[in-house]
Amino acid sequence: MTISILCGGSGTRLWPLSRELLPKQFAPILPSAKEATSHREDASRSGGTDALNTLFAHTLRRNQPFVQSHNATFSVITNDKHFFLAKDIAQDAGIAIDSFLLESFAKNTAPALCFAALRALESSPEEILLALPSDHLIKDEPSYQACIHKALDLAQKGFLVTFGIKPTSPHTGYGYIKAQDGIVEQFVEKPDLPTAQRYLQSGKYFWNSGMFCFRADVFLRDLGVHTPRLLESCTKAYEISKQSAPSTQILRLEPKACESIEEISIDYALMEKSSKVACVEGTFVWNDVGGFEALKEEWQADERGNATKGAYVELDSTNNFILSDKLVATIGVENLAIINSGDCLLIAPLTQTQRIKELIPTLKATYPELTQIHNTAHRPWGTYSVLLESPTYKIKQIVVKPKHRLSLQKHFHRNEHWIVVSGSAIVQIGEREVFLKANESTYIPMGASHRLENPGKIPLVLIEVQMGEYLGEDDIVRLEDDYKRL
Repeated sequence: MTISILCGGSGTRLWPLSRELLPKQFAPILPSAKEATSHREDASRSGGTDALNTLFAHTLRRNQPFVQSHNATFSVITNDKHFFLAKDIAQDAGIAIDSFLLESFAKNTAPALCFAALRALESSPEEILLALPSDHLIKDEPSYQACIHKALDLAQKGFLVTFGIKPTSPHTGYGYIKAQDGIVEQFVEKPDLPTAQRYLQSGKYFWNSGMFCFRADVFLRDLGVHTPRLLESCTKAYEISKQSAPSTQILRLEPKACESIEEISIDYALMEKSSKVACVEGTFVWNDVGGFEALKEEWQADERGNATKGAYVELDSTNNFILSDKLVATIGVENLAIINSGDCLLIAPLTQTQRIKELIPTLKATYPELTQIHNTAHRPWGTYSVLLESPTYKIKQIVVKPKHRLSLQKHFHRNEHWIVVSGSAIVQIGEREVFLKANESTYIPMGASHRLENPGKIPLVLIEVQMGEYLGEDDIVRLEDDYKRL
């Protein structure tokens, strides 16, 4: 069995926690163990920013038991710019990813699953694919595992299996599945409220979880019957990409080969057309964490219904959701989301936070960097955090992972001062190499080629002071790079 984790979502409804370079599945948005039980716990002490508090890490750990019980392997489908995020989180979780499929741009779920099935088919003609979103939260793992076993049995019999969630409310943000005796009769797009209320009362409809299980050969044959052009274009792109693949573990899908592939969901491309679709009712607790109302459910609330991260003082305030690393005080407010990500602040009624998607185009036009990246940015070699910024200087904290190094690079518009806080550093400046330890520093003049390396066994922490007339991140000319970002 191949467990295929789909990591293509952007999670714009969770902005400002989620950004283009740190989408919701990779962002540490879940409470730590302490925060889940004590809303007064200081997040900086309780590990609230731990990578293991991500939805992606939870998805991996939830499915890890199948590696032993069913000889399963993990395959991750993600954007190539998120590859190192996925790799690092999996490593932190102690879980091996057997293969990566890397897209340069998303084409929705149908092409992604087609690529996953083509990859799985190379393992065995009858390889079963368990395709799962990376950004959902599931509890009651024994029930989850029982549902997976039911799906595996149906998949072996030639069914394309989907998982339906028994609705608990007339939710208009989900697609619905109508099923009778385990056989899917109808897929329905997100309904209006009166329609959703009828679905809830009928007892015949389920929320569409976006989880699937099928034999790779059955899936590809059925796709060829109902959407032959999609199968043809994906197969061609897959074969072209394989020819230039440097390893069997990592397959980067060639952008030019994928340009003509139709962007389409698996429901439209196949599930709504096939007569082989079965539905397993998910008896587990499921949360798609599609917005701040859903995320609030995962945080411990006080006696007044306020769920918070960090220090909070309130007066006559109820049912608020507050995520901030700074003290927040409220007076006489209710049903608000107050989300402070350090570089920007969102305040909105909880019931209106689904409208964040409407705000994103304006943000992209006016403050594009705030939709792309946080103050703390993740890189293959580690992270950097902007501590202070002005038109002529910028101060960063740089953390380099052990045995990693930055690219050999130069800048045309800034000088840099590096001060080692902890760990050790090898600094290359032109033809000269300098070894630095804590409380030592060096200077990189404008235009000089330079590189920073951590030769040690612990993270290197360094303060960088940039000075110049232009301090944008695009003032980097990479001369050499271990991560092929030239």
